[in-house]
Amino acid sequence: MKNFLKLAQGVNTMPLLQQLYRNPQLWKADTYLRDYPQGPFSDVETIFVRFPPSSVSELERSQKDQHECVWMDGYIHLPAVRPLVFGLMALTEGERIGRVMLNKIRPGGRIYPHADTPVHAEYWERHHYVLQSAPGCVFRCGEETVQMATGELWWFENAKEHEVVNNSADDRIHLIIDIRCSSTAVQGELPTKPA
Repeated sequence: MKNFLKLAQGVNTMPLLQQLYRNPQLWKADTYLRDYPQGPFSDVETIFVRFPPSSVSELERSQKDQHECVWMDGYIHLPAVRPLVFGLMALTEGERIGRVMLNKIRPGGRIYPHADTPVHAEYWERHHYVLQSAPGCVFRCGEETVQMATGELWWFENAKEHEVVNNSADDRIHLIIDIRCSSTAVQGELPTKPA
C-alpha cells in the first residue's frame, strides 16, 4: 500500500498566501505545538484554524467526544481557507472536519520523525494542501519519500512514522486538514486510496 496519494494539482494557493503575508502575527499567536515537551515540531510555526479546545479540562475531555474541534482565530483572519476546506470535504465525501492548521517550516528546519496516535490516525484522513514548497523539501512516510510541489493536494498515511526536512531556501507552508470521510466509517479507507 502506498503511503502518499496526490489528489490534485494546480490548486490556486495565492489568495491564502496573500492573507498569510498580510497577517504575519498569526504565526506567533499560539506556540502549543512548538513548545510541546519532546514534540517533533520545535522548528515549526503553526496557525490553528480548527483544533480541539484547549480550555476544556481533562475531566471534561474524558466525558466528551475526543475528536471534537472548534474554529479558531485563523478561521476569522484567513477566509481563503474556507473554499479549500469545504472543497476537500466535497472531494472526499467528508462527514466531519477535524483539525485544520497551517504549518511553516523554515529553511533548514524539520518536523522530526513521529507517527500520529492510533486513535487519531484511525479516525481521520490526513490531507495536505501545499501552499509553498521548493525543491529540497522532502517528506518521508515509512520508506517512501516525495517532494510535494506548490499547488498540489495530497493524502498521506499519518499512522506510519513520518518526517519532513526542508533543505530548500524557502519556507515550506502547508494547510493540513483532517477529514472523516464517508467511506472511513464503513471501510476504513479513502475512496481513491490505492490498494
